[in-house]
Amino acid sequence: MRGSAGERQGERAGPSSAWGLNNRGAAGNRRTVTRLGRPPPGDTLGRAAMLLLVSNDDGIDAPGIDALARALSPLGQVLVVAPHTERSAQSHALTMHEPLRVTERAPGRFACSGQPADCVYLGVHHLCAQRPTAVISGINRGSNLGDDVHYSGTVGAAEEAALMGLPALAVSLHPDRERAPDHHWDTAAVLAVRVLRAMLADPLPPRVFLNLNVPDRPLSEVPGVRPASLGRREYKPLVAESRDPRGREYYWVGGAPLGFDETEGTDGYWFARGWATLTPLHPDHTHRATLDRLSRWDALSSESAG
Repeated sequence: MRGSAGERQGERAGPSSAWGLNNRGAAGNRRTVTRLGRPPPGDTLGRAAMLLLVSNDDGIDAPGIDALARALSPLGQVLVVAPHTERSAQSHALTMHEPLRVTERAPGRFACSGQPADCVYLGVHHLCAQRPTAVISGINRGSNLGDDVHYSGTVGAAEEAALMGLPALAVSLHPDRERAPDHHWDTAAVLAVRVLRAMLADPLPPRVFLNLNVPDRPLSEVPGVRPASLGRREYKPLVAESRDPRGREYYWVGGAPLGFDETEGTDGYWFARGWATLTPLHPDHTHRATLDRLSRWDALSSESAG
């Protein structure tokens, strides 16, 4: 989960009214690969004019990416480029010290040996015949709320697209094991399409992308989508030590979640109350309010050098 869309003009109206998000009312084979994105002859601005690149961090065989691709297909051509196996918690990592292997599973569907961000990079710069209209990452099995965004490969894939100046959306479903043995991927897919339509109709500032989290419920039980700031999500610290059959130590890290920040207006606050949440993110991590403070540090002055 480690790792990142078009310039808008004019002011944007209130999110839920202008965007209509609430429910109420609204691969390595050396043969030639199938690149998508060029409209067929005679198709001037029809369905084929929109090219949507889809990736995830759960892997190409995950049910969430299938549900997302199906829901997006009426909007245009869908190109899937996803890891060949699960790559959760890889953030924005790129594979720099070994080759990437790509297998074309079917026309427009590629499995990649790398990380989620690799898949987006490869898709945009090599497998797409033209620049994608947007990049959608998911549907992740598990929410990406609060601090999760810093580790999430789902978010990392969307952030990679945002760094390229593409509209990008990360989508996650929080699995409810008690309510839903069969998870409601369709709920997340429907809301993802709504959000995508809205962000294409009302483009966001450059390099801003969106993080959508959806509860595991029928669509009729989700009151709508709440724009929300990032909160905090706490996990129990855990380092589990063990030994392999040869007596060498090894470790598992990462404990169980402890809960959400309950500050009103945050993603965890609204999510705990049954809402889907939508958070705008940006790859610029600069804390600007601290820049002036640093400029007053004597240790940074030329007189103190040496």
